[in-house]
Amino acid sequence: MKKVAFLTLGCKVNTYESEAMLKLFCDAGYESVEFKEQADVYVINTCTVTNTGDSKSRQMIRKAIRQNPQATVCVVGCYSQVASQEVAKIEGVGVVLGTQFRNRIVEFVEEYQKTHQTVIHVADVMKLSRFEDLDIDEFTKNTRAFLKIQDGCNNFCTYCIIPYARGRIRSRDKESVLKQAQKLVDHGFVEIVLTGIHTAGYGQDFDNYSFYDLLVDLTTKVKGLKRLRISSIEMSQITHEIIDLIATSPIIVDHLHIPIQSGCDKILKKMNRHYTTDEFASKMKELKEKLPTLSITTDVIVGFPGETDEDFESTYQWIKDMHFNQLHVFPYSPRQGTPAAKMKDQVDGNVKHQRVKALMDLSHQLLHEFASQQIGQTLNVLIEEADGDYMIGHASNYLKVKTKLPLDSVGHIYPVFIEECQDTELIGSVVSEEN
Repeated sequence: MKKVAFLTLGCKVNTYESEAMLKLFCDAGYESVEFKEQADVYVINTCTVTNTGDSKSRQMIRKAIRQNPQATVCVVGCYSQVASQEVAKIEGVGVVLGTQFRNRIVEFVEEYQKTHQTVIHVADVMKLSRFEDLDIDEFTKNTRAFLKIQDGCNNFCTYCIIPYARGRIRSRDKESVLKQAQKLVDHGFVEIVLTGIHTAGYGQDFDNYSFYDLLVDLTTKVKGLKRLRISSIEMSQITHEIIDLIATSPIIVDHLHIPIQSGCDKILKKMNRHYTTDEFASKMKELKEKLPTLSITTDVIVGFPGETDEDFESTYQWIKDMHFNQLHVFPYSPRQGTPAAKMKDQVDGNVKHQRVKALMDLSHQLLHEFASQQIGQTLNVLIEEADGDYMIGHASNYLKVKTKLPLDSVGHIYPVFIEECQDTELIGSVVSEEN
């Protein structure tokens, strides 16, 4: 039996797409092995959101070639989409695909194995108008299931290369989404995470079916679904009806990831982000009033061109005042072909590093404060893995929780009474059988 090994970099969308491609290989008779093992085919699903993503992608490509020079090495994803010729020039690469044609990957591998001529299939993503359906049954390494509902983004933030790698918004047919969701639940997954390049942009290319409509259908029509999580949502897409739905639905979790990127209006405008800090704060206030237990996390980019010390201090103080529960902090990374890469006043790398550290320290403080507030509460926890004498998992608000349970509790949800908080990690006792 031939062996295939996958290495996935980047986001949850890539994780979903890797699982879909792995299913195609398994259906063709391949055995799945770990990336560090000897394989006949290596697939590297790449990321290009930062320079680090590009570098890591090249590193993993060369690692696969070293592990087995006779193997067929396939490079797919965002990095190979925007730099296909650069990837093809790496000696030992056999198949280069971008962010399309993944449903034919086995066919392209067989073509390369017959001809030993590099196979390159990279579409012009700006001309795409249909969602590429990639179906899966299960996830090999996850206790929660990712469900890709859309691809592409129409925002064109000045720092972001992703629209050039993924194209404009293309939404998955609602029946396909519901069928995929039911299949995942039937395979034992109790939590589904809706994901996409611009997840809540779902439906913008439809005439009369919105992201809200999809949430309603998923929570009412998928039998056995216990938890539904939105991977990320823009503040402008959080409508009053979505807030009311989250407040009343026992299935949609009490956690939203809402990217802010900067707490300085001058920088937001340069980023081409279509909101002000006052508009964002107003919606935050509404969310916290209607959803008092809601956990809100965010993304922040520091060191954007022209960001002064005063601008950063403004961002720092605004984020602190907003009481986000956790921050994902990134130093600005110039991406060739984006407007921001050509902007003057690029910020020194050491300054970016200092600003990242300051916000990461703030994030730790905010997370500790939020976690400490959970003592005495009962949280529903999806058990994911063993950790010494404990089992560990995430609550619906996405805090990490440790509790005593048997090993076969993985993949199940239990109500856990929180007794203590160690740094940012919660410890508690199960109060009843699984939910």
